[in-house]
Amino acid sequence: MKINEILKSIKAYHPDLGADYTGCDGVKFGNTDQECTGVVTALVPTVDVIKKTAKLGANLLFVHETVSYLTPDWPEWKADFDCKVYDQKIKLIKDNNIVLVRDHDHMHANKPDSIFHGVLKYLEWLPYLDKKQPIPFGYTVNFPQPKTLRQISEELIEKIGLNGLRYVGNPDDQFERLSFTGHIYPGAFISAHYKDNGSWTDYTTEIIRTMQENDVHLIIPGETVDWTVLSYIRDGLQLGQQMACINPGHFNFEELGAKYAKDWLGDLTKHQVPIKYIPSDDLWHYQLNGGGK
Repeated sequence: MKINEILKSIKAYHPDLGADYTGCDGVKFGNTDQECTGVVTALVPTVDVIKKTAKLGANLLFVHETVSYLTPDWPEWKADFDCKVYDQKIKLIKDNNIVLVRDHDHMHANKPDSIFHGVLKYLEWLPYLDKKQPIPFGYTVNFPQPKTLRQISEELIEKIGLNGLRYVGNPDDQFERLSFTGHIYPGAFISAHYKDNGSWTDYTTEIIRTMQENDVHLIIPGETVDWTVLSYIRDGLQLGQQMACINPGHFNFEELGAKYAKDWLGDLTKHQVPIKYIPSDDLWHYQLNGGGK
């Protein structure tokens, strides 16, 4: 099976984002008109992932996150200075004849979202999914039995493969419900604006509203800033309320979606080529204070 045949099947599997789509998805490097010797799915095309792909003899690396360190993620370096790390990374890809494909916008456009379906599947939380989804652009789960914040954190660490977790909250507090939210930073999802009634809102404001009005007290966002929802949660805690936020980080937040890509790519290719998922590994390490916490 040729790589371009696999890409054609992927295109048919995903929703069409239109002829004028100019986003970050697509072939970044390599000749797609060659037989596929193997596929690797990974969240991030790190140097280690590229090396492991080459060692496996696979020539299609299928990723979700950025190849370059520039937000538009062009396949060439467009800043006005040379980036030696980037040059060495791309040399690894080219020297090993790897076709590198990024699939970000199309995965998220799938119904259900390919990334978060995979996250919930491999956390084994799909049976608890709340179909009403009170958090805008999020996923809420209702556990059959309460779990402590510590237990939920340990479950995430084990199943995602993390070095640790940051959290805001009391580890012994129990929760029956949690929501994955979108990224919490200015300008995300809902641009800041005044409503017709003169009130002001943005995405973070709507998260606070939803937490308050829909009995959601534990959230797991991707990106975060400290001065909006996290400050709201900290103040709520200091007023005696039970609230929490677990912050694994953007890449860790979506890692299991790349594991799920192995499943649906296997179905699309009718398992005619070997497909392996390679974890990108936790970006973060943690230095605790003397007593830990």
